[in-house]
Amino acid sequence: MADTSTQSIQVHAPLARVAAVICDFAHYPEWAESIKKVQVLEEYEDGYAAQVRFQIDATVLVDEYTLEYAYADDLSRIEWHLVEPSKTQRSQEGSYDLVENADGSTSVTYTLAVDLAIGMLGMFRRKAEKMIMDTALKELKRRVESLPAA
Repeated sequence: MADTSTQSIQVHAPLARVAAVICDFAHYPEWAESIKKVQVLEEYEDGYAAQVRFQIDATVLVDEYTLEYAYADDLSRIEWHLVEPSKTQRSQEGSYDLVENADGSTSVTYTLAVDLAIGMLGMFRRKAEKMIMDTALKELKRRVESLPAA
């Protein structure tokens, strides 16, 4: 069974810009260090990605997997799940919850539950989850804040 982890970060940009970066899968390899290749396999009628194939190399974890995405109408929630088990994962469910603040910044809450197909002691798994989530949020923040205001 997968444990759920949640972390949050403040991004100094409006919700629309944060959501645009999250939804721009083709550019992930430019700013997300462990993501080596991304391929959008299917899109919804509105152009948002429905299924996305990832190749990752996070040193301790090398994998290829496909995620299926769903989006709130206002993009305040972007969620996903693993389409089928991969070499290292039995299941994965996650989400970004975005809340625009009065000062124009956005609070991003990242929730992730992964059931690994490989054995890992709980203490090491929790440390790896924290590192993955910390890195993902910091890389997202850096990418969004480095883009020119639209």
